[in-house]
Amino acid sequence: MFNEANSVRDFVRDIVAGLGATLVESKDLPRATSEVLLEPQVRDVLIRLNPEVETDPAKADEVIHNLRAVLISARTSPHPIVANEEVMAWLTGQKSMPFGPAGEHTTVRLIDFDDPAANEWLVSTEVTFRQGRLEKRFDLVLWCNGFPLVVGEAKTPVRAAYSWIDAAAQVHEDYEKSVPQFFVPNVFSFATEGKDLRYGTVGMPVELWGPWRDEETDDDAPAKIGLDAVREAVEGVLNPGAVLDFLRFFTIYATDKKYRKIKIIARFQQFQATNLIVERVLHGKVKQGLIWHFQGSGKSLLMVFTALKLRAMAALTNPTILIVVDRIDLDTQITSTFHASDVPGLVSTESQTQLQSLLSQGARRIVITTIHKFGETSGVLDRRDNIIVMVDEAHRSQEGDYGRKMREALPNVFLFGLTGTPINKRDRNTFMWFGSPDDQGGYLSRYSFQDSIRDGATLPLHFEPRLSEIHIDQKAIDTAFEELVAGRELSEADKSTLSQKAASIEVLIKAPTRIAKIAADIAGHFRAKVEPSGFKAQVVAYDKSTCVAYKEELDKHLGPEASTIVMSKSRGDSPSWARWTPGADELEQVLARFNDPADPLKIIIVTAKLLTGFDAPILQCQYLDKPIKEHTLLQAITRTNRVYPPDKTHGLIVDYLGIFDDVAKSLAFDETAVERVVTNIEELKQQMGPAMSSALSFFPGVDRTVGGYEGLVQAQAALADPAQKDAFGLAYSIVSQLWEALSPDPMLSDYRDDYRWLTDVYESVRPSDIAGRLAWHALGSKTIDLINEHVRVEVPQSSETIVLDAATIEDLMAGRGLEDVSPKDIEKQITARIARHLTNPVFVELGQRLNKLREKYADIQHSSLDFLRELLELAKDTVAAEKAVNEVPREERGKAALTELFEALKTEDTPIIVDNIVNRIDEVVRGVRFEGWQSTIRGDQLVRQELRRTLYVQFKIRDNDVFEKAVEYVREYY
Repeated sequence: MFNEANSVRDFVRDIVAGLGATLVESKDLPRATSEVLLEPQVRDVLIRLNPEVETDPAKADEVIHNLRAVLISARTSPHPIVANEEVMAWLTGQKSMPFGPAGEHTTVRLIDFDDPAANEWLVSTEVTFRQGRLEKRFDLVLWCNGFPLVVGEAKTPVRAAYSWIDAAAQVHEDYEKSVPQFFVPNVFSFATEGKDLRYGTVGMPVELWGPWRDEETDDDAPAKIGLDAVREAVEGVLNPGAVLDFLRFFTIYATDKKYRKIKIIARFQQFQATNLIVERVLHGKVKQGLIWHFQGSGKSLLMVFTALKLRAMAALTNPTILIVVDRIDLDTQITSTFHASDVPGLVSTESQTQLQSLLSQGARRIVITTIHKFGETSGVLDRRDNIIVMVDEAHRSQEGDYGRKMREALPNVFLFGLTGTPINKRDRNTFMWFGSPDDQGGYLSRYSFQDSIRDGATLPLHFEPRLSEIHIDQKAIDTAFEELVAGRELSEADKSTLSQKAASIEVLIKAPTRIAKIAADIAGHFRAKVEPSGFKAQVVAYDKSTCVAYKEELDKHLGPEASTIVMSKSRGDSPSWARWTPGADELEQVLARFNDPADPLKIIIVTAKLLTGFDAPILQCQYLDKPIKEHTLLQAITRTNRVYPPDKTHGLIVDYLGIFDDVAKSLAFDETAVERVVTNIEELKQQMGPAMSSALSFFPGVDRTVGGYEGLVQAQAALADPAQKDAFGLAYSIVSQLWEALSPDPMLSDYRDDYRWLTDVYESVRPSDIAGRLAWHALGSKTIDLINEHVRVEVPQSSETIVLDAATIEDLMAGRGLEDVSPKDIEKQITARIARHLTNPVFVELGQRLNKLREKYADIQHSSLDFLRELLELAKDTVAAEKAVNEVPREERGKAALTELFEALKTEDTPIIVDNIVNRIDEVVRGVRFEGWQSTIRGDQLVRQELRRTLYVQFKIRDNDVFEKAVEYVREYY
């Protein structure tokens, strides 16, 4: 009744056709299956849009010849990004040919950007492309003037095991790599299973593919679900105007930190906010607007996209774009974003003089500057009305003299304020200077904390108070103070001033005994809760001297390599602090080390520098021991909320000063949702009991002490109704999220047995896989760890332990001390030894021998001397097998384990050539692995990609549990 084609693919196809594309069956396309372009359409558009080609149509063949050469170049490249950038330059009119009367170069136009509908749009399904012997079929392709600009992959909405992730993985990990030529003209690809639609660019990891949602002005409007949500996304992303907008303005090519070319495409909030700004500028009546996009959701890139589109608007006659920040570190961060994106016409001001010179000369550039450089300007510098100013972190720091002087210098500018923190109600000037009364709630565009969490742009923040109590012996202090001032003829007022200074909060916070205790607590907490998951941390100290004190104390617990200090340089600094005040190049090296999972640098200690404007997704925990408030506080704590695949689920703030006790009160935001920005760990603890009771309430009358299939049958019977099962899945997901957030808090021990039972039941009924596919309700990574922990043989401890080694066995076999040996203890030891090697066929066979031995002598209760002798023979073989295992190379043991895994799949209906699979896995893993790959994100992704290609594509094995088991063996043995 419902399948992938008729319920999702055709749904998208028909919407796209309704948006202006002509539906053409794949078989009717004017192309061979080995051709990427529809060359007749390309030839037609060249003649239509280029007068020189219209005069001499043969020139079209020259252009097509050049385009073919770029397509072919992708065959020899590991990824089509470089060729993709080249074709994008052709499509956006950045290329020319010597077609003029005297051989002069003229621009080649392939797309009419002024009128999207004037282009020839085609939509086709089941498009086949053949490259050599390899053939792939794409669910949906959207063509513009003969170029396949969009590729879509659909999955069925009625099978819970499939999600958009499976579709996106097929595009990114299979199609892009196996037939890269077809993706050379690709603007973006999309994936959907009829519930959600995500889009991404060539080379973009699946976890970074973004959703599309229309900005909803009515907070009480019902959320769109299922095909309604997909319809909204298709109409937003796949309409001709949007596709050309993405091509021209919302795609950039950058270089990552490893000097690799990457392609970046705008998320929907960046796309929508940019177009709102551009529309307001072009309209010209309202000259300001306030944009609130929560910290970590991509404001720097939003400014890049906006600058690119504004600069391209002919109606603005080559405008000046001014990016204004309030701190040097933000200047550095935003400048590096623009430079990495290869934005043309960019200049970052070095001085007030340079800024004044650029503005007074009417420079038509993109200028990045700090607000402070307006401090000594006077009078009007430029009266033009095609200057657009975007002010980053537009709140109170942008008011006062600097902001006033900027407005005096540029009286006719368009002024847009961007902030990552909601505007405080008390900041009336911020709304007055940046907001417009025409905008609902005062914001031109709003992307809240909840929005960013929902879309996976940022992570939730959790908060753990660990308040340090300070006990003061006031009587002793008073006595010592009187002795100190005795004979110095101080007035009472002088004494009062002196005692107040001595008892200030600063002195108490910086007390050496307090710092020593908190540093020890940080070290213990970091080792227990942060380091085991591969994440890193930041310590926020009161001032520079406190940073140094924390460093000295942490070194005692974690060693000197584990931490470093980063602070700005100033005149009053101690000479010994010079190594902690890095220059730009040194700072870049420190941050590169911090972002490297394999580097021993785990903790950065700061007081102001890197407190804001610091983007390190590997940072999960911030230890806060500095009294900060309002916007600075929210900017600081959101350093921890960046997404870091695959296992980071939240940012954690550990508060040693009680700063969060009235955080919502002090900020008093106009958005009640902001009060939920930080989730108090104590509140989560209180939620665990009710959540656990709610999940257990689905099993009235079920005896949870009954094990085996009898107990599981009882539990599953309580979930026979699908609605009941789904409701249980939701209840369990709440429990598992709480468990993950609180783990390894000791309070969880009270719930461990119930959680283990619920997890087993959930695992037995859920329709999806364990690897985090977004179908049904995903398990947290710590839950998976918990399951794995308990898949093992239990060996009860006896009062005496027999060390089962070769010498002991020889003694026993010779009869020495035989009368004192307990067969029961020998049996336990053999069981334990065999259990360590459950994936090795040799030990599986030894385990079978042990079971047969038990059965043979069961009636005489293992008391026979023959039983003991046979047991010792088995023990001897077990020790010999262990010795052999230690002599066999790890990779050979891995091949043996993999062989056993795939032998288990082999049936008459599926004759799998096990040797071929195992040898192929061994070959590809040896080819891509490197030393220490298991501890790096890049290494894990690389091995997973190659393994998935081998199993999914080459051998058609698509069982995810088998894939995960194979990954486990490869990690262990390679």
